[in-house]
Amino acid sequence: MERAGPGDRRRRRALAGHLLRSVASVTLLTALYYLAPLDRGIGVGTVVAFVLGLVLFGWLTARQIAAITHAEYPRLRAIEAVATAVPLFLVLFSATYYLLADNRPSSFSEPLSRTDALYFTVTVFATVGFGDIVPTTGAGRALATVQMLADLIVVGVVAKVLFGAVRVGLRRRGTAPEDPGEEP
Repeated sequence: MERAGPGDRRRRRALAGHLLRSVASVTLLTALYYLAPLDRGIGVGTVVAFVLGLVLFGWLTARQIAAITHAEYPRLRAIEAVATAVPLFLVLFSATYYLLADNRPSSFSEPLSRTDALYFTVTVFATVGFGDIVPTTGAGRALATVQMLADLIVVGVVAKVLFGAVRVGLRRRGTAPEDPGEEP
């Protein structure tokens, strides 16, 4: 049986570190969602906080892309980026749905707890459709539509950019072959 060399141990430590940070990010964001004081109602401040949250999401994603291109293990860094960015994105929408349902109870087919709002958000994100919880007012439908459009951006554009950053990082390390058919 072969013994693991220093490079193998280093890769395993890096993997463990990236996975630990990913789990910690998801756990922290979920805990913050459940502990956040979401009792201010919905108004201009909520809209501003939501937009600032989406700006934070964009900024975080841009920073993560730069980090991926310079990472020793770009694929692991990309996994960590997704494990931070996607939960942040989902929590932003969940909190907004929760506030909308709390402020305007008729906005959804049933009252929403934080867990219900998170469930609804993931349902919209996963595009599995509605069944038990549906938006019933214009505001609820408008917010769900905004999320659906943003989901397309997150899944399509951000995923493509993250994969591109991994490719750049691998090339920078000299571990990815050049694809002659690929645009510069």
